[in-house]
Amino acid sequence: MRPNAELYEQDFYAWTQEQAALLRKGAVQDLDLANLAEEIESLGKSQHRELGSRLDVLVLHLLKWGYQPRERSGSWRSTIRTQRRELRRLLQQQPSLRPLVPDAVADGYPDARLDAGDETGLPLATFPATCPWTPEQVLDADFWPEGT
Repeated sequence: MRPNAELYEQDFYAWTQEQAALLRKGAVQDLDLANLAEEIESLGKSQHRELGSRLDVLVLHLLKWGYQPRERSGSWRSTIRTQRRELRRLLQQQPSLRPLVPDAVADGYPDARLDAGDETGLPLATFPATCPWTPEQVLDADFWPEGT
């Protein structure tokens, strides 16, 4: 195992600082390329996970907002606004994530639907089997589902 790879296992933070310094110096031959590639790939996956996680929370709260109008609260409104704001920022900073939004909404919807049933106490059949809103509506700051 090369020294850089050993440092990766022993002290990740120190390894990151060393790799950054080597990159700045142009010392490509001294880089821990295998672990560096893995970490760069992991950063991309982290951004993708953040997209899905934020959409899941947003869709859950839109379901609660739309299907339990008498229970609407400032907290729900704040959560919806916060998730939309953070998604807007994420998609501005990482525009290549935008095409992934429709699949992320569709993939996360079944769990959001289950959670909405649990959190509202409403029968699961209350909520549509597939997301009732387009990805554009989900992200639209002016879209608020009316009571159904």
